[in-house]
Amino acid sequence: MAERRQNTDDGRRHTDDGRQDVPPDAAGKGVPPVAARQDVPPDMARHWTELVATARRTVADGLVVGTSGNVSARLGDLVLVTPSGVPYDRLTPADLTGVDLTGRQVLGTLRPTSELPMHLAVYRTTDARAVVHTHAVHATAVSTLVAELPPVHYMTAALGGPVRVAPYAAYGTGELAGNMLRALAGRSGCLLQNHGTVTYGATLDQAYDRTAQLEWMCRLWLTASAVPGLTPTLLTEAQLEEAGARLKGYGQRR
Repeated sequence: MAERRQNTDDGRRHTDDGRQDVPPDAAGKGVPPVAARQDVPPDMARHWTELVATARRTVADGLVVGTSGNVSARLGDLVLVTPSGVPYDRLTPADLTGVDLTGRQVLGTLRPTSELPMHLAVYRTTDARAVVHTHAVHATAVSTLVAELPPVHYMTAALGGPVRVAPYAAYGTGELAGNMLRALAGRSGCLLQNHGTVTYGATLDQAYDRTAQLEWMCRLWLTASAVPGLTPTLLTEAQLEEAGARLKGYGQRR
């Protein structure tokens, strides 16, 4: 069955699922979306493809449900970001969405994620090139219980130290972005109270891996804490520093 379309005051046609068709030009023909035009650099198209793949991975791995969570990647002064309220499996190359560092939309017609203030705050204050935000179950549960995730595993060092919980604020607000930045000081990830997680990295893969590690550590702490009559042992500051130093040399050298 063909999708029903509705005309709107902005001249665009909207499908029932909220996606926008391209605005008609003076001749009544559709203007191709930015991402579908020949003037979109291959590097930008590649980053969009990787961003969408990362967003879909958050769903496949159970870190988000539906359209919750969001992903972004920075290319110079441009930030590619998942759009608001669109299921990731529906995103195509033609849906490329981008803003500048002030939040002004410069690419695409779909509205950027409502959590754009958080993403931009990270890019303005760190060397991040990618940000992943999820509503991971175990991490969100931990965010309701403590002000800081207890250091139950040495991978805590991979995020810069014990992971803090940013105090609750309404989603999409500058207050939440500010709370997040304070929790991120000296860290590459944090929990958002009664909300979820934020991690960043030099690449989408790194940002995603940090999210996955954070969720795993939260699950580990909840599991260990649930054993009656026993309390999990925690790593000391010195042990975390040693782990952090060793992690810097971990993996293959190029």
